[in-house]
Order: sequence, then structure tokens, then C-alpha cells
Amino acid sequence: MLPPTATMWVPALDELRLVAPELILTGTIVAVLLVPIFTGRNAYLAAVIALAGTVASLLATGPLTGRIAEAPTAGLAPPGSTPTLVVDRFALFFRLLLLTFLMLITWLWLIGIGQTDPAAASSSPLKLAGTSGSAESSVSGPVFFALLLTSALGMMLMVSTLNLLVLVVAMETASLPSYAIVASDRRSRLGAEAGLKYVVFGAAAAAIMVYGISLLYGCFGTLDLGIMARSIQQGQVTTSPLFWLGLAGLGAGIAFKIAAVPMHFWCPDVFEGAPIEVTTWLSVASKAAGLGVLLRVVDTLAGGVAAVTPLTWCVGAIAAITCTVGNLAALRQESVKRILAYSSIAHAGYMMMAGAILLVPGGQVNRGVGALVSYLLVYVIMNLGAFGATALVVWQTGSDHLSAFTGLGRRAPWLAVPMAVCLFSLVGLPPLGGFAAKWFLLLALGRAAGSHPWLWTLVIIAVLNTAISLYYYVRIVRQMYLADEPGLPALRPPIGGLAVVNLCALMLVLLGTLWFNPLGRRAEAMAVGLYRTPAPAWVDSTPLPAPRPDG
Repeated sequence: MLPPTATMWVPALDELRLVAPELILTGTIVAVLLVPIFTGRNAYLAAVIALAGTVASLLATGPLTGRIAEAPTAGLAPPGSTPTLVVDRFALFFRLLLLTFLMLITWLWLIGIGQTDPAAASSSPLKLAGTSGSAESSVSGPVFFALLLTSALGMMLMVSTLNLLVLVVAMETASLPSYAIVASDRRSRLGAEAGLKYVVFGAAAAAIMVYGISLLYGCFGTLDLGIMARSIQQGQVTTSPLFWLGLAGLGAGIAFKIAAVPMHFWCPDVFEGAPIEVTTWLSVASKAAGLGVLLRVVDTLAGGVAAVTPLTWCVGAIAAITCTVGNLAALRQESVKRILAYSSIAHAGYMMMAGAILLVPGGQVNRGVGALVSYLLVYVIMNLGAFGATALVVWQTGSDHLSAFTGLGRRAPWLAVPMAVCLFSLVGLPPLGGFAAKWFLLLALGRAAGSHPWLWTLVIIAVLNTAISLYYYVRIVRQMYLADEPGLPALRPPIGGLAVVNLCALMLVLLGTLWFNPLGRRAEAMAVGLYRTPAPAWVDSTPLPAPRPDG
């Protein structure tokens, strides 16, 4: 008897176009690593290649918008199998968000390297912005950007899949490079400590998540969230303790990316010890990707299904605890980077509240997705402005302590004003973009509370936490304008950095005034047409697997 003939499956070109931005980013990573073989290691050349690849990925994302206008799509799997990657408006939003933010981080790095090492363009080793010591103490430019681009690639894949195996690979692709760039300054003891804590917490979170996913696979016989949702709708396995234990393990891995309680302990130390541009990247990109995954899981498994409503209760409870812990811990901090770190934990809690809003039956807009999209758009701008201004102060003074901001209103008024605008926007005061973001979130929670009254509790907690956060944000503003020492010299931050932070402040004012309603409409448009269940062309016709015994 002849042995069976092996067949090899190759994705069609039409399917590869769905992941064109990711493929371009992968090619950019290869180029960043190979070009120095011929030209020598050059920090600015690596940054230019990374920037060009990011722009090319952005341009490749545009044509996909028209393709999914009618309906979301998916693919990259053999016939008869469930798709590994999905492309819908939600996924495209995160691609655009991450790639745009990656461009801005590269620009921030270029400003910083010019401030701390003017000779970096001609020297082979890279001295990262915001660090001290010789150039030999830091990672090389091509390696830094290869790691940064790989991290971005993993985050883009995280929000573009309903397959838990692909999710694990994507999360580790995003996490492992992040550990390295956090500890990129070899002479910084804080950086080494931050990198070690990040690795330990990340390894533990990954192990718990993989174990939880294995339990889910044992319950359902599949790793596809869409098929799991179909089983849940048929009343299968939701009473099994292994199902809830598996969900808890999966949630622990997601909570680590978001820095949600109780997986948040790494965040303040990592943010304080990492170079400022790395801190800025992690404060937005990591949390955005984690929140996108969280909302996909909740939307797919719990949308309109009463059997898993406790899942949304858990998300709501963790969100409330996260924003409360973040705000209370920030009250006693003296480092501005640590204040902003705990602030990011609090805002992660606010955004997690969107995951507690169940999908409204009948094909209406998912208010949770719309609220998260509007919040993230504003959050990117607020954090870029606040961390950007902090970076400019650190590069000028060598410290991120609150005392370094003393008299900033006099010493650098074009830096103090946008910093104050960003801080007041982080509070959520009108007429700024932060107010618009919280307004749409609270509005979504209030509307959903009509059918789920317990959501009013989240509204009250969000309002109370906003009042608490006003104290530590105003501390920084007070230090800039009311605490001055005449002997302190004026600061001369670079024009490029001032342009970025002032542009962020201007956009926040516009988002809170002229762009208020357009922000809400665009966010709702992104929430329509989410990909939830596998398309018939890829779904096996065999019956769903029966749940396995708990033992």
C-alpha cells in the first residue's frame, strides 16, 4: 500500500493582501538588521528605515478599508479550517493607531538622541535618549528598532485574531522585545531592575495564560473563540468549573498587558527605569493591544448570552478596582514618570469598563467598542503630550523628580502650557479631549445600565476616581506655576519636541470643542461590523465536539 500523499497549503495572494501591513513591517525588521552589514551600524539610518517601513505599512492599510466596508473578512487557513486572522474595522483601527504611534515614538527618539548624543549619527553604537553614560553602555540602533518594530508587529496581530494559539504567539512576539528595550541602558541599575521585574511578571503571566487556554481547549476541543461562542449559545460547558478557570487564566495574561489589578505591579518600576521613549510606547501601545484583545474576547463569548454574564461582572469589578488602585497609589508619588505610570493604570481601568458593556442584540452598535475607540484616540494624544513634555524636561535637567518641574511656567512657557493642557485632559476636564473621552464612556455605560442596572455602579466609581485624580495632576501644574526658584535657569528644549507637545495640546482642545461630535460618530462607525463567527467557507461541517468531563 502506498503511503498517503502529503499536501502543502499556501495562502492565496488575495489572502496575503489582508496582512500586507504586517508583511511590510516584517520586511522592515529584516532591512533594519541587514543594512548595517553593508553600511555599518548607524543610529539615524536605522531610524529612517524604521520610519519608512512604518509609513509604507500605513499606506498598505488604506486599501483594506474599502474592502471591508461591506462586511468583515478573514483567512490565512486551509480550506475546512477556521481562519487564523480577521480583518474588520476594529482591527484596522488598531493597525492605524499602533502604526501612527510608532511613527511618533521614532520621531521622539530622534529628538532625544540629538539632545543626549549629537554625534550619534556618525558613531556606530547608539546612546539611547534619556540615559547617561558612554555610548558603549546602550544597545545598538538597528537592534533597538528591530525590537521596537517586532513589538509593534505582535501587538497588531493580537487584535486581529480569534484563534487562541495565534493570540499566544502574538502576545509573546509583543512581550519579548519589550523586555529587552526596557533594559536597553546597560549602565542603569533602575533599567536592569525594571527589565528583570518585567521578565518575571511576564513569564508568570504567560504560563498562567497558556494553562488557562489549555483548559479551554479541553472543554471545547477547539482554540477558536467563534466556535466556543457557538458552544456556549447551545448551553454547553458553561457550568463546568474548568471553563471558568480557563477564562481566569486567559484573563490573567490579558490583564498583564493592560497592567490591570492584580497584574499591575510591574508597571511603575518598568516605567521609571526604562528610557522615556520606551515608557511612552508601553504606556499606550501595550495597553491598547491588551484592551483590544479583552473587548474581542468579551464581545465574542458574552455578547447577548446570559450564561456568561458573570464574565462581564468580573471585567467590571476588575476595572473598578484597577482605576481606584491606580489613582490612590499616584497620590504619594514624587517621580513624574511614576505618577504617569499609575495614571496609565487608572486609565486602563476606565477603558476596561467598556468591556463590561454587553453587546446590544439586534445588530445595533456595540457601545463598548465605540466607547473604547473614542477613549483610545484621545488617550494616545494625552499620553504622548504628557510623556513628551516629561521627556524634554528629563533631557534638559537629568531628572524626572517633581522638583525638576519647578518654575517651568517661567523657564519654558511653551513647554509648561501644553503639559498643563495634557494633565487637565487626563483628569477629564472640559473643554478638552479627555472630557469627550470620558463623556462617551459614561454615556455608553448609562445607556447600557437601562438593561443592566449594576453598570450605574461603574459610572459612580468612574466619577469619584476622576475627582481623586485631580489632586495628583494639579500637583504637577502647581509645581510648574506656583513653586518657583529665581535662580533656576531657563530651559531651551528642541523645536521639534515643542512642536509635538504643542500639537498634542491643540488637538486636545479641538477634540473637546469642534471635533467633539465627529469623534463620537467616527468611534461608532468603527464599532459596526465586527467579525465574530467563522465564515461558512472556512468552517468544518462536522458537529461541535461534546464537552469533556471535568475530571
